[in-house]
Amino acid sequence: MSTPLAWAPPALDPHPERREPKEHWLDAVETAVLAAPRAIHAALRGRGARAIVAAAAAQEAALVALDDAAMAQQVLALRVLLRRAGFTAETLARGTALVREVSRRRMGLRHHDVQLLGALAILDGRVAEMDTGEGKTVTAAMAAGLAALAGTPTHVVTVNDYLAERDAAGLAPLYGALGVSVGVLLHGMAPAERRAAYRCDIAYASNKELAFDYLRDRLALGRAVGPARLKLRRVLEGGVAEAEPKVVMRGLHFAIVDEADSVLIDEARTPLIISRQTDAAAERSWAEAALALADALTPEAHFRLLREERRVQLTDAGRAHLAELGESMGGVWTSRIRREEAARQALSARLVFQRGDHYLVREGKVEIVDENTGRVMADRSWSDGLHQIIEVKEGCEVTTRKLPLARMTYQRLFRRYERLSGMTGTAKEARAELWSVYRLRIARVPPNQPSRLARGGLRVVPTLAEKWQAVVARAAALGAAGRPVLIGTRSVAASQAVSAALQAAGMAHAVLNAESDRDEAAVIAAAGEPGRITVATNMAGRGVDILIADAVAQDGGLHVILTERHDTRRIDRQLEGRAGRRGQNGSAEAILSLQDPLLELAPAHPARLLLGLPGGVGRGAARLLFDAAQARARQGHERARLDLLAQERRLGTMMAFAGEVE
Repeated sequence: MSTPLAWAPPALDPHPERREPKEHWLDAVETAVLAAPRAIHAALRGRGARAIVAAAAAQEAALVALDDAAMAQQVLALRVLLRRAGFTAETLARGTALVREVSRRRMGLRHHDVQLLGALAILDGRVAEMDTGEGKTVTAAMAAGLAALAGTPTHVVTVNDYLAERDAAGLAPLYGALGVSVGVLLHGMAPAERRAAYRCDIAYASNKELAFDYLRDRLALGRAVGPARLKLRRVLEGGVAEAEPKVVMRGLHFAIVDEADSVLIDEARTPLIISRQTDAAAERSWAEAALALADALTPEAHFRLLREERRVQLTDAGRAHLAELGESMGGVWTSRIRREEAARQALSARLVFQRGDHYLVREGKVEIVDENTGRVMADRSWSDGLHQIIEVKEGCEVTTRKLPLARMTYQRLFRRYERLSGMTGTAKEARAELWSVYRLRIARVPPNQPSRLARGGLRVVPTLAEKWQAVVARAAALGAAGRPVLIGTRSVAASQAVSAALQAAGMAHAVLNAESDRDEAAVIAAAGEPGRITVATNMAGRGVDILIADAVAQDGGLHVILTERHDTRRIDRQLEGRAGRRGQNGSAEAILSLQDPLLELAPAHPARLLLGLPGGVGRGAARLLFDAAQARARQGHERARLDLLAQERRLGTMMAFAGEVE
């Protein structure tokens, strides 16, 4: 047991990060040819990890017999050993056994063997796929604690501030006993507070906070981002570089990404931008003119709506018509590129981006809703004038447009970490993209207890009104039997529709969506009570643990009703996974409608011809139709991510040639 895992201590670099890999057409060939050898290698690694877990178990009895003072000495000795020898099979067995015992003493939580397997996969630079409810939070804590003991600054990346703050506070006793410091990054923190958090051994932060801090640091450092340039600047300026006090991060050493598929795949379609302001009055005039251009165009004749890609494509006739209109308007509208881009943005605002689905209007402001998490993205706005056009469309005060100073995608950011790993409950559908973009392998971790989640059938009704009636009837029957019910929706508008149907039936319920996010903790805390009915968007889909009493579990546990299919099956599985956690009873079913917006992506599918047939044929046709629409949505998003990555590479090359930061 002397084979070391692939790990090295952090380099002595003021701001370390990995050079972004160059892309080559042979990469795709390499991915295909080496698929089988990688699978064999992963299996061998799994056998090695199980041997480490067995060795850790053999040390447990001796550690349990130690008093607290002796345990503290063991932790100190482990820190010295890890910094001298690094991660080997021996040091990992000792480290995981020690952290498990510290967790048991300080938090009353003893890591299961499968959680040790997950931590070892994370330290090995892989994505640990663990079923929902299997304790990914404490699994990441073991990996982060060992990495920090080894001297590697570690970022634990969550999908929102709520989870970052919750996990950092909840795990503080464990980290304190290990002698490692922990910080948390939250929206609105001052630069000094951010710098202090990043100086901790372990920093918890949402992906958005990390990305914007990195961009701001890049602006502060300018072109001096390499180790040689930074050291030379320090020498020339007599010590600390002038820009460095403005920098908050200390490099990209090691990241553990919670809900890795959500952060690295689903949220990778949109670049993050730091910008400067423009004139509000001019923006209103421009947005009104853009909407006027869009309203003068005829569908199909002048443009086509590509729903699966969520974009508008102008026809030759449309471009010619816009040219005529632009000549009469004069000014910037005589520029072909500017008027066509403005028209596309305005058409997208009219046809693609809908209130209640993609954004809210609160207190006269347009607020973007994250489609993957169901949460409001504070202080975020769409780029290229789209936000201002939607503000005019909704009759809101027009804000200033933000002209980009620096931009970054999640693909580029996370590929720059010297070491990257993650965990999620739904990785298998994203296996190919995680490898091709991030070179991340998947390690499937078996559950501690077999899942007892009962997945019900798919029920499809003709109209939306019939769907809400069926959902209400099903929730009423389950609630009367004493079972808690979670009704999942895709959007704020859908959650409001099912809430109205429940109110009309006189049924008490709670609603959790982007408009009621302040009540999130209270709603989730009560969602597992007997007979409780909760309506929720994707906010209840990830990182949420709905606790149920033993009596509820005996009666069948939590029941989840999916009222819509999402763009990817992974998100559906996340929502279903709120039930039947940790081997408890639970169930899930889907009640859908042929008027669901997703089916607009499969308007001419042959399965539509069989929908009216009775029995299993009709149900099978409905399932095929939804599967086809979901596949088209997934493929459209994947194309958009790959296009964005290619665009970012081109932009990076141009900016590097011009001497710009990013």
